[in-house]
Amino acid sequence: MPSFPTARGVSALLGPALAATLVLPTATVPPASGAPLGTLDAATPTRAEPAGRLITYKQWASGRQLAQGKRTDTYVSKGAVRLRTQAPVRQVGDRRYQAGTWTSPWTWPGYGLTEMVASWDARTPGDSWIRVEARGRSAGRMSSWDTLGEWTSGEARERTTISGQDDDLARVNVDTLEATTAAGLHSWQLRVTLLKREGARTGVPSLETVGAMVSRLPETSRVPTSRTGPARGKILDVPSYSQMVHRGHSPQWGGGGEAWCSPTSVSMVLGYHQALPRPAAYAWTGSGHTAGFVDHAARMSYDHGYDGAGNWPFSTAYASQHVSDAFVTRLRDLREAERFIAAGIPLVTSIRFSAGQLSGAPISSSNGHLLVVVGFTRSGDVVVNDPAASSAGGVRRVYDRGQFENVWIPTSGGLTYVIRDDQRLPDRVQGSTRNW
Repeated sequence: MPSFPTARGVSALLGPALAATLVLPTATVPPASGAPLGTLDAATPTRAEPAGRLITYKQWASGRQLAQGKRTDTYVSKGAVRLRTQAPVRQVGDRRYQAGTWTSPWTWPGYGLTEMVASWDARTPGDSWIRVEARGRSAGRMSSWDTLGEWTSGEARERTTISGQDDDLARVNVDTLEATTAAGLHSWQLRVTLLKREGARTGVPSLETVGAMVSRLPETSRVPTSRTGPARGKILDVPSYSQMVHRGHSPQWGGGGEAWCSPTSVSMVLGYHQALPRPAAYAWTGSGHTAGFVDHAARMSYDHGYDGAGNWPFSTAYASQHVSDAFVTRLRDLREAERFIAAGIPLVTSIRFSAGQLSGAPISSSNGHLLVVVGFTRSGDVVVNDPAASSAGGVRRVYDRGQFENVWIPTSGGLTYVIRDDQRLPDRVQGSTRNW
Protein backbone atom coordinates (compact mmCIF):
# COMPACT_ATOMS: atom_id res chain seq x y z
CA MET A 1 0.00 0.00 0.00
CA PRO A 2 1.45 3.42 -0.93
CA SER A 3 2.30 5.92 1.73
CA PHE A 4 0.97 9.47 1.87
CA PRO A 5 3.80 11.77 2.93
CA THR A 6 3.28 15.08 4.68
CA ALA A 7 6.07 17.61 5.06
CA ARG A 8 7.86 15.71 7.79
CA GLY A 9 9.10 12.16 8.34
CA VAL A 10 7.56 9.82 10.86
CA SER A 11 10.54 10.13 13.18
CA ALA A 12 9.96 13.85 13.53
CA LEU A 13 6.21 13.98 14.06
CA LEU A 14 6.68 14.50 17.80
CA GLY A 15 9.53 15.68 19.97
CA PRO A 16 11.49 13.35 22.24
CA ALA A 17 10.19 12.18 25.57
CA LEU A 18 10.36 15.15 27.90
CA ALA A 19 10.53 15.06 31.68
CA ALA A 20 9.34 17.97 33.80
CA THR A 21 11.88 20.79 33.65
CA LEU A 22 12.27 24.33 34.91
CA VAL A 23 11.05 27.02 32.54
CA LEU A 24 10.06 30.66 32.41
CA PRO A 25 6.85 31.90 34.01
CA THR A 26 3.96 32.74 31.71
CA ALA A 27 5.04 36.31 31.04
CA THR A 28 4.02 37.74 27.68
CA VAL A 29 5.65 41.16 27.98
CA PRO A 30 9.32 41.77 27.10
CA PRO A 31 11.90 42.42 29.82
CA ALA A 32 12.98 45.91 30.71
CA SER A 33 14.84 47.65 27.90
CA GLY A 34 18.57 47.47 28.18
CA ALA A 35 18.66 44.00 29.73
CA PRO A 36 21.57 42.16 28.12
CA LEU A 37 20.69 39.47 25.62
CA GLY A 38 21.53 35.97 26.72
CA THR A 39 21.07 36.65 30.45
CA LEU A 40 17.30 37.09 30.64
CA ASP A 41 16.32 33.43 30.91
CA ALA A 42 18.85 32.67 33.62
CA ALA A 43 17.86 35.75 35.62
CA THR A 44 14.14 35.01 35.58
CA PRO A 45 12.58 32.98 38.43
CA THR A 46 11.59 29.52 37.26
CA ARG A 47 8.73 27.21 38.09
CA ALA A 48 7.72 23.63 37.42
CA GLU A 49 6.57 22.83 33.88
CA PRO A 50 2.75 22.65 33.77
CA ALA A 51 1.35 19.30 32.66
CA GLY A 52 -0.62 18.72 29.47
CA ARG A 53 -0.50 19.69 25.82
CA LEU A 54 1.10 23.11 25.56
CA ILE A 55 0.34 24.82 22.24
CA THR A 56 0.48 28.54 21.48
CA TYR A 57 -0.20 30.44 18.26
CA LYS A 58 1.04 34.04 17.96
CA GLN A 59 0.22 36.15 14.91
CA TRP A 60 0.90 39.69 13.69
CA ALA A 61 -1.99 40.37 11.34
CA SER A 62 -2.65 44.11 11.09
CA GLY A 63 -0.70 47.29 10.46
CA ARG A 64 -0.79 48.12 14.14
CA GLN A 65 0.51 44.68 15.11
CA LEU A 66 3.17 44.64 12.39
CA ALA A 67 4.35 48.06 13.56
CA GLN A 68 5.47 46.34 16.81
CA GLY A 69 8.29 44.67 14.86
CA LYS A 70 11.70 46.11 14.08
CA ARG A 71 11.95 47.33 10.49
CA THR A 72 15.19 47.65 8.52
CA ASP A 73 14.73 49.11 5.02
CA THR A 74 11.03 48.28 5.27
CA TYR A 75 7.97 50.22 6.44
CA VAL A 76 4.35 49.49 7.37
CA SER A 77 1.65 50.96 5.14
CA LYS A 78 -1.95 49.94 4.40
CA GLY A 79 -1.77 47.03 6.81
CA ALA A 80 1.37 45.41 5.37
CA VAL A 81 5.16 45.48 5.61
CA ARG A 82 6.63 46.90 2.41
CA LEU A 83 10.13 47.21 0.98
CA ARG A 84 11.61 50.70 0.80
CA THR A 85 12.39 52.03 -2.67
CA GLN A 86 16.05 52.65 -1.79
CA ALA A 87 16.62 49.34 0.04
CA PRO A 88 20.23 48.12 -0.33
CA VAL A 89 21.22 45.40 -2.79
CA ARG A 90 22.59 41.98 -1.90
CA GLN A 91 23.79 39.08 -4.02
CA VAL A 92 21.73 35.87 -3.84
CA GLY A 93 23.16 33.16 -6.04
CA ASP A 94 23.61 34.60 -9.51
CA ARG A 95 21.07 37.41 -9.02
CA ARG A 96 21.03 40.73 -7.21
CA TYR A 97 18.08 41.79 -5.05
CA GLN A 98 17.10 44.79 -3.01
CA ALA A 99 16.37 43.52 0.49
CA GLY A 100 14.89 44.68 3.79
CA THR A 101 13.76 42.91 6.96
CA TRP A 102 10.96 42.84 9.50
CA THR A 103 11.79 41.26 12.88
CA SER A 104 9.17 40.31 15.44
CA PRO A 105 9.41 41.21 19.12
CA TRP A 106 10.70 38.46 21.40
CA THR A 107 7.80 36.23 22.45
CA TRP A 108 7.57 34.18 25.66
CA PRO A 109 5.08 31.27 25.53
CA GLY A 110 5.54 30.49 29.24
CA TYR A 111 7.13 27.06 28.71
CA GLY A 112 10.11 25.53 26.96
CA LEU A 113 8.85 24.95 23.42
CA THR A 114 10.20 22.00 21.48
CA GLU A 115 8.70 22.69 18.03
CA MET A 116 7.74 25.71 15.91
CA VAL A 117 5.92 26.00 12.59
CA ALA A 118 5.62 29.49 11.06
CA SER A 119 2.78 30.77 8.86
CA TRP A 120 2.56 33.84 6.63
CA ASP A 121 0.53 35.70 4.05
CA ALA A 122 2.66 37.63 1.55
CA ARG A 123 2.41 39.03 -1.96
CA THR A 124 5.50 38.52 -4.11
CA PRO A 125 4.84 39.59 -7.71
CA GLY A 126 7.42 39.24 -10.46
CA ASP A 127 10.89 38.19 -9.31
CA SER A 128 10.33 38.93 -5.64
CA TRP A 129 10.24 36.57 -2.66
CA ILE A 130 10.57 36.29 1.10
CA ARG A 131 12.83 34.38 3.46
CA VAL A 132 11.34 33.38 6.84
CA GLU A 133 13.75 32.70 9.72
CA ALA A 134 13.48 31.95 13.43
CA ARG A 135 15.71 31.91 16.49
CA GLY A 136 15.26 31.17 20.17
CA ARG A 137 16.83 31.43 23.60
CA SER A 138 17.30 28.96 26.41
CA ALA A 139 19.26 28.99 29.68
CA GLY A 140 21.12 32.18 28.85
CA ARG A 141 22.02 31.13 25.29
CA MET A 142 20.67 32.46 22.00
CA SER A 143 20.53 30.40 18.81
CA SER A 144 21.50 31.52 15.34
CA TRP A 145 18.88 32.51 12.78
CA ASP A 146 17.60 29.37 11.02
CA THR A 147 15.78 29.52 7.69
CA LEU A 148 12.27 28.01 7.76
CA GLY A 149 11.48 28.71 4.14
CA GLU A 150 12.25 30.70 1.01
CA TRP A 151 8.89 31.35 -0.58
CA THR A 152 7.25 33.13 -3.47
CA SER A 153 3.68 33.30 -4.71
CA GLY A 154 5.03 33.33 -8.27
CA GLU A 155 7.43 31.17 -10.26
CA ALA A 156 10.50 33.30 -10.91
CA ARG A 157 12.24 31.42 -8.09
CA GLU A 158 11.79 27.94 -6.60
CA ARG A 159 10.11 27.64 -3.21
CA THR A 160 12.39 25.70 -0.88
CA THR A 161 13.24 24.67 2.65
CA ILE A 162 16.67 23.82 4.08
CA SER A 163 16.70 20.89 6.49
CA GLY A 164 19.53 20.60 9.01
CA GLN A 165 21.00 23.87 10.34
CA ASP A 166 21.64 21.99 13.59
CA ASP A 167 24.61 23.99 14.83
CA ASP A 168 23.24 25.11 18.21
CA LEU A 169 19.96 25.11 20.20
CA ALA A 170 17.70 24.10 17.32
CA ARG A 171 17.57 22.32 13.99
CA VAL A 172 15.24 22.51 11.01
CA ASN A 173 13.23 19.49 9.86
CA VAL A 174 11.80 20.63 6.51
CA ASP A 175 9.26 23.24 7.68
CA THR A 176 9.64 22.83 11.44
CA LEU A 177 12.11 24.29 13.93
CA GLU A 178 12.95 21.70 16.60
CA ALA A 179 14.72 22.37 19.88
CA THR A 180 17.78 20.18 20.41
CA THR A 181 17.72 20.24 24.23
CA ALA A 182 15.15 18.80 26.62
CA ALA A 183 14.59 22.20 28.22
CA GLY A 184 13.39 23.59 24.88
CA LEU A 185 13.40 27.25 23.85
CA HIS A 186 11.95 29.72 26.35
CA SER A 187 11.51 32.64 23.94
CA TRP A 188 11.55 33.11 20.19
CA GLN A 189 11.65 35.59 17.31
CA LEU A 190 10.77 35.55 13.64
CA ARG A 191 12.56 37.51 10.92
CA VAL A 192 11.17 38.00 7.42
CA THR A 193 13.40 39.31 4.63
CA LEU A 194 11.62 40.86 1.65
CA LEU A 195 13.59 40.70 -1.63
CA LYS A 196 12.99 42.37 -5.01
CA ARG A 197 15.06 41.88 -8.17
CA GLU A 198 17.44 44.81 -8.65
CA GLY A 199 16.31 47.17 -11.37
CA ALA A 200 12.79 45.74 -11.72
CA ARG A 201 10.20 48.49 -12.02
CA THR A 202 7.44 46.23 -10.70
CA GLY A 203 7.33 43.24 -8.42
CA VAL A 204 7.55 44.80 -4.97
CA PRO A 205 6.87 42.23 -2.20
CA SER A 206 4.65 42.86 0.84
CA LEU A 207 4.03 40.95 4.05
CA GLU A 208 0.44 41.06 5.33
CA THR A 209 0.45 38.46 8.10
CA VAL A 210 3.08 36.39 9.88
CA GLY A 211 3.01 34.18 12.95
CA ALA A 212 4.06 30.87 14.44
CA MET A 213 2.65 27.91 16.32
CA VAL A 214 4.94 26.67 19.09
CA SER A 215 4.34 23.62 21.23
CA ARG A 216 5.59 21.26 23.90
CA LEU A 217 3.77 17.95 23.83
CA PRO A 218 3.92 14.89 26.07
CA GLU A 219 4.95 11.70 24.32
CA THR A 220 1.99 9.34 24.17
CA SER A 221 0.77 6.47 22.02
CA ARG A 222 -2.91 6.86 22.93
CA VAL A 223 -5.28 9.57 24.10
CA PRO A 224 -8.73 9.24 25.70
CA THR A 225 -11.73 9.94 23.50
CA SER A 226 -12.93 13.50 23.97
CA ARG A 227 -16.49 14.39 24.94
CA THR A 228 -18.76 15.58 22.14
CA GLY A 229 -19.05 19.32 21.72
CA PRO A 230 -21.05 22.03 19.96
CA ALA A 231 -21.00 20.60 16.41
CA ARG A 232 -22.92 17.34 16.90
CA GLY A 233 -25.01 16.70 13.79
CA LYS A 234 -23.45 19.57 11.81
CA ILE A 235 -21.84 18.78 8.45
CA LEU A 236 -20.40 21.52 6.22
CA ASP A 237 -21.02 21.44 2.47
CA VAL A 238 -17.40 20.89 1.43
CA PRO A 239 -16.93 19.58 -2.15
CA SER A 240 -15.29 16.18 -2.63
CA TYR A 241 -12.10 15.82 -4.68
CA SER A 242 -9.92 12.72 -5.04
CA GLN A 243 -6.15 12.93 -5.17
CA MET A 244 -6.01 9.53 -6.88
CA VAL A 245 -7.57 10.76 -10.14
CA HIS A 246 -4.40 12.85 -10.56
CA ARG A 247 -2.03 9.88 -10.51
CA GLY A 248 0.79 10.50 -13.00
CA HIS A 249 0.10 14.21 -13.38
CA SER A 250 2.94 16.76 -13.34
CA PRO A 251 5.86 14.59 -12.15
CA GLN A 252 7.94 17.73 -11.63
CA TRP A 253 5.53 18.66 -8.81
CA GLY A 254 5.09 15.27 -7.19
CA GLY A 255 3.26 13.21 -9.78
CA GLY A 256 -0.24 13.40 -8.33
CA GLY A 257 -1.93 10.41 -6.73
CA GLU A 258 -0.52 9.41 -3.35
CA ALA A 259 1.68 12.53 -3.12
CA TRP A 260 -1.10 15.11 -3.41
CA CYS A 261 -3.18 14.75 -0.25
CA SER A 262 -2.27 18.27 0.91
CA PRO A 263 -3.07 20.22 -2.30
CA THR A 264 -6.25 18.19 -2.76
CA SER A 265 -7.39 18.88 0.81
CA VAL A 266 -6.57 22.58 0.49
CA SER A 267 -8.52 22.71 -2.78
CA MET A 268 -11.57 21.17 -1.12
CA VAL A 269 -11.55 23.89 1.53
CA LEU A 270 -11.02 26.63 -1.08
CA GLY A 271 -13.94 25.17 -3.02
CA TYR A 272 -16.09 25.38 0.11
CA HIS A 273 -15.17 29.06 0.43
CA GLN A 274 -15.85 29.57 -3.31
CA ALA A 275 -12.25 30.76 -3.58
CA LEU A 276 -10.64 28.38 -6.06
CA PRO A 277 -8.27 29.97 -8.59
CA ARG A 278 -9.72 31.12 -11.89
CA PRO A 279 -9.59 28.57 -14.75
CA ALA A 280 -6.99 30.68 -16.56
CA ALA A 281 -4.55 29.92 -13.73
CA TYR A 282 -4.60 26.19 -14.51
CA ALA A 283 -5.34 26.27 -18.24
CA TRP A 284 -1.92 24.67 -18.73
CA THR A 285 -3.38 21.36 -17.49
CA GLY A 286 -5.27 21.02 -20.77
CA SER A 287 -8.91 20.70 -21.75
CA GLY A 288 -10.85 17.90 -20.16
CA HIS A 289 -8.45 17.64 -17.25
CA THR A 290 -10.22 16.68 -14.01
CA ALA A 291 -10.03 19.32 -11.28
CA GLY A 292 -7.03 21.16 -12.71
CA PHE A 293 -7.07 23.48 -9.72
CA VAL A 294 -5.57 20.63 -7.65
CA ASP A 295 -2.61 20.46 -10.06
CA HIS A 296 -2.29 24.24 -9.68
CA ALA A 297 -2.28 23.97 -5.87
CA ALA A 298 0.46 21.31 -6.02
CA ARG A 299 2.54 23.40 -8.40
CA MET A 300 2.21 26.58 -6.34
CA SER A 301 2.98 24.96 -2.96
CA TYR A 302 5.70 22.55 -4.07
CA ASP A 303 8.80 22.53 -1.85
CA HIS A 304 11.89 21.90 -4.01
CA GLY A 305 14.09 21.32 -0.96
CA TYR A 306 11.81 18.66 0.49
CA ASP A 307 10.82 17.50 -3.00
CA GLY A 308 7.13 17.30 -2.22
CA ALA A 309 3.77 19.11 -2.22
CA GLY A 310 3.06 18.53 1.47
CA ASN A 311 4.93 21.43 3.11
CA TRP A 312 2.55 22.68 5.81
CA PRO A 313 3.22 26.46 5.78
CA PHE A 314 3.70 26.53 2.00
CA SER A 315 0.20 25.02 1.73
CA THR A 316 -1.41 27.65 3.95
CA ALA A 317 0.62 30.44 2.29
CA TYR A 318 -0.86 29.28 -1.02
CA ALA A 319 -4.38 29.22 0.47
CA SER A 320 -3.90 32.73 1.88
CA GLN A 321 -3.64 34.05 -1.68
CA HIS A 322 -7.33 33.17 -2.11
CA VAL A 323 -8.94 33.69 1.32
CA SER A 324 -8.63 36.15 4.19
CA ASP A 325 -6.62 33.98 6.58
CA ALA A 326 -4.76 30.66 6.63
CA PHE A 327 -2.30 29.30 9.17
CA VAL A 328 -0.88 26.14 10.73
CA THR A 329 -1.59 25.24 14.35
CA ARG A 330 -2.26 22.24 16.55
CA LEU A 331 -5.51 21.33 18.29
CA ARG A 332 -5.78 19.30 21.49
CA ASP A 333 -8.74 17.11 20.51
CA LEU A 334 -11.88 16.88 18.40
CA ARG A 335 -13.79 18.94 20.94
CA GLU A 336 -11.66 21.92 19.87
CA ALA A 337 -12.20 20.97 16.23
CA GLU A 338 -15.96 21.07 16.82
CA ARG A 339 -15.68 24.76 17.70
CA PHE A 340 -14.39 25.43 14.18
CA ILE A 341 -17.07 23.33 12.50
CA ALA A 342 -19.74 25.14 14.53
CA ALA A 343 -18.25 28.42 13.24
CA GLY A 344 -18.44 27.19 9.64
CA ILE A 345 -14.70 26.50 9.21
CA PRO A 346 -13.62 23.07 7.87
CA LEU A 347 -10.16 21.90 8.95
CA VAL A 348 -7.31 20.11 7.18
CA THR A 349 -5.72 17.65 9.60
CA SER A 350 -2.59 15.48 9.50
CA ILE A 351 -2.91 11.82 10.54
CA ARG A 352 -0.84 8.61 10.48
CA PHE A 353 -2.11 5.07 10.98
CA SER A 354 -1.31 1.39 10.67
CA ALA A 355 -3.51 -1.47 9.52
CA GLY A 356 -6.64 -1.79 11.65
CA GLN A 357 -6.34 1.62 13.35
CA LEU A 358 -8.86 3.56 11.20
CA SER A 359 -11.92 1.56 10.20
CA GLY A 360 -13.51 2.55 6.91
CA ALA A 361 -10.47 4.35 5.48
CA PRO A 362 -9.93 3.99 1.71
CA ILE A 363 -6.34 2.85 2.36
CA SER A 364 -5.13 0.32 4.92
CA SER A 365 -2.27 2.42 6.35
CA SER A 366 -0.34 5.64 5.88
CA ASN A 367 2.87 7.13 7.25
CA GLY A 368 1.43 10.62 6.85
CA HIS A 369 -1.83 11.78 5.29
CA LEU A 370 -3.93 14.95 5.15
CA LEU A 371 -7.72 15.08 4.96
CA VAL A 372 -10.55 17.52 5.69
CA VAL A 373 -12.74 17.40 8.81
CA VAL A 374 -16.14 18.61 7.56
CA GLY A 375 -18.49 17.78 10.43
CA PHE A 376 -19.76 15.40 13.08
CA THR A 377 -22.57 12.89 13.40
CA ARG A 378 -25.14 13.28 16.15
CA SER A 379 -23.27 10.63 18.14
CA GLY A 380 -20.02 12.60 17.83
CA ASP A 381 -18.15 10.59 15.22
CA VAL A 382 -16.11 12.64 12.77
CA VAL A 383 -17.22 13.23 9.18
CA VAL A 384 -14.33 13.77 6.76
CA ASN A 385 -13.53 14.31 3.11
CA ASP A 386 -10.70 11.83 2.63
CA PRO A 387 -8.93 12.53 -0.70
CA ALA A 388 -7.33 9.07 -0.72
CA ALA A 389 -10.54 7.60 -2.15
CA SER A 390 -10.20 6.34 -5.70
CA SER A 391 -12.87 8.74 -6.97
CA ALA A 392 -14.78 11.79 -5.76
CA GLY A 393 -17.80 9.64 -4.97
CA GLY A 394 -15.93 7.82 -2.18
CA VAL A 395 -14.30 10.85 -0.55
CA ARG A 396 -16.98 11.47 2.14
CA ARG A 397 -16.38 9.12 5.11
CA VAL A 398 -17.37 8.73 8.77
CA TYR A 399 -14.60 7.74 11.20
CA ASP A 400 -14.94 6.61 14.78
CA ARG A 401 -14.21 9.54 17.10
CA GLY A 402 -11.77 7.68 19.33
CA GLN A 403 -9.95 6.01 16.45
CA PHE A 404 -9.55 9.32 14.64
CA GLU A 405 -8.14 11.12 17.67
CA ASN A 406 -5.60 8.35 18.15
CA VAL A 407 -4.27 8.58 14.60
CA TRP A 408 -4.15 12.40 14.80
CA ILE A 409 -3.13 13.56 18.30
CA PRO A 410 -0.28 11.12 19.16
CA THR A 411 1.15 11.15 15.61
CA SER A 412 1.16 14.73 14.31
CA GLY A 413 0.39 16.38 17.64
CA GLY A 414 -3.03 17.41 16.31
CA LEU A 415 -1.57 19.39 13.41
CA THR A 416 -4.20 21.40 11.55
CA TYR A 417 -4.52 23.91 8.71
CA VAL A 418 -7.04 26.63 9.55
CA ILE A 419 -8.28 28.20 6.30
CA ARG A 420 -11.09 30.73 6.58
CA ASP A 421 -12.57 33.57 4.62
CA ASP A 422 -15.28 35.71 6.20
CA GLN A 423 -15.92 33.37 9.14
CA ARG A 424 -14.99 34.55 12.62
CA LEU A 425 -12.60 32.35 14.57
CA PRO A 426 -14.33 30.53 17.44
CA ASP A 427 -13.79 31.66 21.02
CA ARG A 428 -10.69 30.12 22.53
CA VAL A 429 -10.85 27.56 25.29
CA GLN A 430 -10.59 29.30 28.64
CA GLY A 431 -7.70 28.34 30.91
CA SER A 432 -5.47 26.88 28.17
CA THR A 433 -2.66 28.25 26.07
CA ARG A 434 -3.94 30.15 23.03
CA ASN A 435 -3.56 27.90 20.01
CA TRP A 436 -5.55 30.09 17.57
